[in-house]
Amino acid sequence: MEMEISYRGKQGNKGQHNNSMGIRGYDYVEFYVGSAKMVAYWHAKALGLDLVGYKGPETGVRDRCSFLMAAPDNPNFKIVITSALEPETYEIQEFVTRHGDGVKRWSVEVDSVEETYKKALNNGAIPVTDPYKLEDENGFVEQAAIKVYADVEINFINYDNYRGLFIPGFENPRFNWPNDRQETGLKGIDHIVGNVNVNEMDRWANYINKSLDFETFIDFGPGDISTKYSALLSKVVKSKDDLIKNPINEPYDGVKRSQIEEFIAEYNGPGIQHLALITSDIITTVRNMRANGIEFLNTPPQTYYDAIAKKDFGLTEDIKTLQELGILIDTEGKGYLLQLFTKPIGDRPTFFYEIIQRRKGATGFGQGNFQALFDSIETEQALRGNLDKPS
Repeated sequence: MEMEISYRGKQGNKGQHNNSMGIRGYDYVEFYVGSAKMVAYWHAKALGLDLVGYKGPETGVRDRCSFLMAAPDNPNFKIVITSALEPETYEIQEFVTRHGDGVKRWSVEVDSVEETYKKALNNGAIPVTDPYKLEDENGFVEQAAIKVYADVEINFINYDNYRGLFIPGFENPRFNWPNDRQETGLKGIDHIVGNVNVNEMDRWANYINKSLDFETFIDFGPGDISTKYSALLSKVVKSKDDLIKNPINEPYDGVKRSQIEEFIAEYNGPGIQHLALITSDIITTVRNMRANGIEFLNTPPQTYYDAIAKKDFGLTEDIKTLQELGILIDTEGKGYLLQLFTKPIGDRPTFFYEIIQRRKGATGFGQGNFQALFDSIETEQALRGNLDKPS
């Protein structure tokens, strides 16, 4: 597979941001996994992402390998899949041993890594990695990182002085994977959801808001997100120009074990629960993802779609098609949104993807779908034997 060395291109939000931290938008998300090649292949075949870069022994890197995946329709939507090649690569080995496959860091492109990092630390952020440069014959990339959600990091990155593929160490891929998948049309990241322990949501929301000069957009309190068995609390923090939106969930007491409690038990602590991926045609996206082998949560009952059909909100899509594919419709607030959630993609019931399409200026996060969604999740929890609280 041949590709131009200038693959990275320009961040789509460059020049359009309006926040005090100089954040241009989401850049890449990096997973630490047990077998990077296998997980990257799944993302290529199931999600329809392209393999566009590789780092490993063949590129002079001995302790790990990384696969750079990108959406065909938006090369700035990037996912990095990384695994360790040596037992001494403790950072990766310990993460995977404790958590299983999961998100280690999410990265934002910034005007100045040094300035953003300095402001974040002055605002109370916990440092992980001070600003540093990675250099090769194509220039240099600057990065730095702060802590969030236990073992997760927020990474700051700037490519303004780099003409290479992605970051130094990555080269054109050396693999020729068959291209027999259905194209999914995924465009980018809408939001990133973190799960935290009881009584930690407010602390992490305040931490992010103060460190990055964000604000709380939505606050779901007791009773807002619940079923007859379980409940949770949630806040959405966002940059003041809406480029970054991150919900944070914590468990709330219920009769049975909530999905957040299951996540924390299986993941062994707080972490990233899911990425919401944007599409402009969710019907085609979901249909093709199903054809690619992705499993989604169970379709809501007929009564759910009957209730939707009675509402007059200008639904453009055919409701029978939405029902056939199990797509959820939320009519709360401005416009409406369409969404669907995969089952967990790994062996542990932890990380999954959300597919989302926002119509007519919708800004919510699917509050009207919580009951149907959580009923489906609890059905899966019961099958795993994880719905009842531990005795």
